[in-house]
Amino acid sequence: MEHKEKKLPFDPKAFLSKVNGGRTISNYQKNQVIYRQDEPADSVFYIQTGKAKVTVLSEQGKEAVVAVLGAGDFFGEGCLSGQALRLATVIALTECSITRITKAEIISVIHEEPAFAELFISHLLARNSRVEEDMVDQLFNSSEKRLARTLLLLANFGKEGDPEPVLAKISQETLAEMIGTTRSRVNFFMNKFRELGLIDYNGHIEVHRSLLNLVLHERPEIKT
Repeated sequence: MEHKEKKLPFDPKAFLSKVNGGRTISNYQKNQVIYRQDEPADSVFYIQTGKAKVTVLSEQGKEAVVAVLGAGDFFGEGCLSGQALRLATVIALTECSITRITKAEIISVIHEEPAFAELFISHLLARNSRVEEDMVDQLFNSSEKRLARTLLLLANFGKEGDPEPVLAKISQETLAEMIGTTRSRVNFFMNKFRELGLIDYNGHIEVHRSLLNLVLHERPEIKT
């Protein structure tokens, strides 16, 4: 009797880590542009390693950082909902390894592989929750708490797996853009966080779990 070879279960992470057909993997240096606002939207990206920031430029020339992405995040998925042009610019915050998947290929694998569809839908739901949390954060929290939350997110507190408390070098200007305040305010709060033992800050940033208390519990604001 002929022995039929068993088909291995589909592994979404393995699929995303291999170059084949509509998938390519590229390495980006710090500050390198991955794509720009208003360029054609024809593919989805997946971060293997590193971090990237998403920025939007207004008609008046004002730029804002609207998201920071890390390993395991997709971006550029707007092309799947009919978006013809990119609505934002994505720039590498650190050295990155990123998979690019053509629109046709990702539509095909979503339809054919339930395991991949589940991973992608989980990403979309998490992104939607993050956007809602960001809106609440911007509307109701002080710049002090917004900075604390941003540092925790950059260190992967609350994500699957262990936190990465030592952050890649990120400028105070970028942190200020992310939370909607000035560099001087960021500098003030960073120094205060260090004095309180919530972070180590000397050339690099190391986030301590105690910083969670500033976000999770009501505490008096630090006044200038």
